[in-house]
Amino acid sequence: MEFVELQLPGVASRVRIEHQWVGRERSQAPLLVFLHEGLGSVAMWRDFPQRLCDALGWRGLVYSRPGYGRSTPRAAAETWGVDFMHQQAHTVLPLLLQALGVDPLQDKPWLFGHSDGGSIALLHAARFPQRVAGAIVLAPHIFVEDVSVTSIEQARQAYLGTDLRQRLARYHEDPDSAFWGWNRIWLEPAFRSWNIEAELGTIACPVLAVQGLDDEYGTLAQIRGIARRAPQTQLLELAACGHSPHKDQPEALTAAVWRFVSSHSRPTGST
Repeated sequence: MEFVELQLPGVASRVRIEHQWVGRERSQAPLLVFLHEGLGSVAMWRDFPQRLCDALGWRGLVYSRPGYGRSTPRAAAETWGVDFMHQQAHTVLPLLLQALGVDPLQDKPWLFGHSDGGSIALLHAARFPQRVAGAIVLAPHIFVEDVSVTSIEQARQAYLGTDLRQRLARYHEDPDSAFWGWNRIWLEPAFRSWNIEAELGTIACPVLAVQGLDDEYGTLAQIRGIARRAPQTQLLELAACGHSPHKDQPEALTAAVWRFVSSHSRPTGST
């Protein structure tokens, strides 16, 4: 595990970002940047980034956003705004790539985002269309659905009444930082109007949007909405799959990613 420090706008002290390189020795291979879910971290991806990058013959960069994993925790009094995903997409990710020596104009990364990370990937690709080679998004959110709010409220009850906090402590230096930063903003009444559909039309890169048919946090309306705004999007709807396709259907997902990137790039590995 490695760390890099970022100076974020409006933040007095520097923020430490936990990150991990995968297949760094493949210096000429495409770079795939992994963006985790709302309760995710480097460790919560487990070995999926390694397995996917090995299958593609690519390099990978996995990192924990501020407030998650071993990155700098969220201050106890810090609350996230409705635009928290925009800030991650427009400010934090570009600063991280710069700090790690990745020039997206010369070495355009592919983005692989899950849930909130999928939304961040879409927002980054929309803001910087010439700096992204492609985007693969799993269970992304482009607007707020009732099913999302219901499941997030259930997660709140589980955090307060079960061992969920102890389980998250395996993956986060400060589980309260990770959980409440995500949970409170999603349950804020003001967040119900959050919607990024209008921003997706500037995405220029190929997009693979994946949704499990049993996803408890979102419906097919999410990925179909992406395709309406960015018609180059390819959709993948997975049966027997919940909110985490990389855990529920890893083989099917890897094969689909291989086919997708093969038509837009040159994977050198094999499935």
